[in-house]
Amino acid sequence: METPEEENSKVREPLLTSPASKGGFKTLPFILATEAFERVATTGLRQNMIVYLTREFGMETAKAASVIFIWSAVDGITPMIGAFLSDSYLGKYRMIGFGSILSFLGVVLLWLTAMIPQARPYCDQFSSSTCESPTAFHLLVFYCSLGLISVGAGGIRSSCLAFGADQVDDRNNPENAETFRSFFSWYYATVSFSALISLISIVYIQDKMGWKMGFGVPVMLMFVSALSFFLASSLYIKVQARASLFTGFAQVIMASFRNSHVELPSNDTNEVNYLRKEPMLQEPSEKLRFLNKACVIKDPRPDLTSNGTASNPWNLCTIEQVEDLKALFGVLPLCSAGIMMSVTVSIFSFTVIQTGTMDRHITPNFEVPAGSFGMFTLISLIVWIAFYDRIALPLASKIKGKRVRLSLKQRMGIGLLCSCASMGHLSALWLLPYDVLAGLAEALNGIGQIEFCYSELPKTMSTVAANIFGLGAFIANLVASFITSTVDSVTKRGGESWVSSNMNKGHYDYYYCLLAVLSMLNFIYFLACSKAYGPCHGHHENQAEISRKGDHERIDDC
Repeated sequence: METPEEENSKVREPLLTSPASKGGFKTLPFILATEAFERVATTGLRQNMIVYLTREFGMETAKAASVIFIWSAVDGITPMIGAFLSDSYLGKYRMIGFGSILSFLGVVLLWLTAMIPQARPYCDQFSSSTCESPTAFHLLVFYCSLGLISVGAGGIRSSCLAFGADQVDDRNNPENAETFRSFFSWYYATVSFSALISLISIVYIQDKMGWKMGFGVPVMLMFVSALSFFLASSLYIKVQARASLFTGFAQVIMASFRNSHVELPSNDTNEVNYLRKEPMLQEPSEKLRFLNKACVIKDPRPDLTSNGTASNPWNLCTIEQVEDLKALFGVLPLCSAGIMMSVTVSIFSFTVIQTGTMDRHITPNFEVPAGSFGMFTLISLIVWIAFYDRIALPLASKIKGKRVRLSLKQRMGIGLLCSCASMGHLSALWLLPYDVLAGLAEALNGIGQIEFCYSELPKTMSTVAANIFGLGAFIANLVASFITSTVDSVTKRGGESWVSSNMNKGHYDYYYCLLAVLSMLNFIYFLACSKAYGPCHGHHENQAEISRKGDHERIDDC
């Protein structure tokens, strides 16, 4: 009989390079530098873009905010599309390389809108009220630059985390489990620190040295990002792309409907279900039982070929295909609760406008740029990660005499509560508590959600798992755009809009209270989804190994 380790090794993705001489921690600096420089280059662009659009493109605040919401939404969906392409066709290495080149071209095009006067509408630098409206050509060039940046960022962000995990992931060695688990937190901290540097430096350059330099520096940073990745090409473990996940999911759905008339057996056995030659699963689970009809063998003669494979994969699928789709459907409701948290985080454009009306001087000669105030969110996130991983957990474990950690569901839930609290301030002046609580919410819910998806979904879906959080951000920005447009339209009828460009006439406090109420309703929804999901079942191999050492060393991650 084969051991679980031998059986698990059969389903690991095929490699294009030998892990004996490739990969390891020596490759991580190059991979982290790729995304770190990309984040430094692009985060500052988004944070201060509302200023560029209102001052240089003559847009109204609400319209400019909607453009940024949509841009952020595209930024959220492109990593998910990149994840499917990476896992199914191109592979992670090619996807990151492709994304690096496109992002570089995007920031170059954006830089040209600042360098060439004809590429943007005329605006009097002394009076924003004399700006011309952008023409179709101006908008085309601008939107193309944002599109290239988003598609490129999708290629990089969709695969960097999973590609880095490929270099150090050894699930057959339980001693590496804790190190591998910490990789997610420190990866997130590195990316967040890069964004922090961007908010401090890029925004400051834009405010003090102008848009030509403010967009020119990201061009150089994106060049360094691409260069750092390709320099270590010979060192990487490159995992070969598998058959299309999307096609496999579509086959399961189609086969389920085509076999809707089939009666499911009361006791599933491998005599009526289609198995692959070396199966990990002998029978489908009882969850979403309708999908089990996709793997039922109705008649072996027409359904199977002479060598035992399916005659038509759109009529008959393997149990593994069915269970992969069930796993994806299973995590989506719980992860969807993070959408509202992303909505509250995505209001940074309004906080930039608010802080722009305040006294931001630290000294008589130094004023913090309005766009840099988001750094407090990132500082809070980074500090929490370091405190939780290096101080809180070791101290709690020492006190209790066994390893202790918050479960993934607990971290996600506490993060949502922090998100609710961040929206509960009653004055537009209380921005620092919002930044701190928003950072804490993202550190808890964001990282918890990524680790939850990575542990609950099959390894063949590792890139998809790492980007479900980004999918939520995509939906969140669309929701935020809808909420903002609706509030602006409805409240205008009674006089001044709640989200008016005039801070003294608007009611941003009312707008934030509305988000606080929606966030609390969302937390209730999370509790319902958490109860419906039941116990987590990820990290089977590591938990099985830990259980042999004794229950006192078991770590319950869910």
